[in-house]
Amino acid sequence: MATVSPPRTWSYALHLPHDPRAPRIARMTSRAVLPAYGISELLDVTELLTSELVTNAYQHSEGPAALRLHGTDDPYGLRVSVWDSNPHIPAPFDKPPCRSGDGSGPLRAVPDEADSGRGLGLVAEWAEAWGGHPLGDDLFGRGGKLLWFALRAPEQV
Repeated sequence: MATVSPPRTWSYALHLPHDPRAPRIARMTSRAVLPAYGISELLDVTELLTSELVTNAYQHSEGPAALRLHGTDDPYGLRVSVWDSNPHIPAPFDKPPCRSGDGSGPLRAVPDEADSGRGLGLVAEWAEAWGGHPLGDDLFGRGGKLLWFALRAPEQV
């Protein structure tokens, strides 16, 4: 009997309304997809970082968002991207794409008393690579931005 192994390249996209439940739904989607492709080891960090990006999209845009989970054959193995309708790219994602340990310098400090501002720093700290770029308007009048991060699959570490 032949065994079936999942393909290394795959992609799931989820359209999210402007709704405070969107980060939870994004986490649930990650929790369903990653084990199916044998990368449960990345689940906790993927859930955390995905939740941060989707929360950022909800808090800083007025429209819908989209989540894409993508398994790749590149050195990372997993890429997660979040699109939203706000074209402003926040720090540190406003710099060229970065890789962990590439010497891109320290992240801006967040005051201890601040209620927010740490989420994208967590993404930059925990992801193997990350970045962001503005998107031009398409035929439907959507522009906005795309923020993404990549994680190395365990067999690629």
